[in-house]
Amino acid sequence: MGDGIYPLARLLIIIGIITAAVGGLLLLSGKIPGLDRLPGGIVIQRKNVTFYFPVATSIILSIVLTLVLWLLGRR
Repeated sequence: MGDGIYPLARLLIIIGIITAAVGGLLLLSGKIPGLDRLPGGIVIQRKNVTFYFPVATSIILSIVLTLVLWLLGRR
């Protein structure tokens, strides 16, 4: 086997771990009180469809994940 396959395998494992972590956060986000009720959410209601995009929650999660990944990258 060549040395070129190992960085790809490592990258795929890291992507899988990150995907699992984000999935876990999404599962837990419904259980954290008040996280879905922050101001700044976009709500569009039509006859049969309601669309909700939590802007403030997305910004907070982005900041937290950025800090965590930055701290992990400082090794």
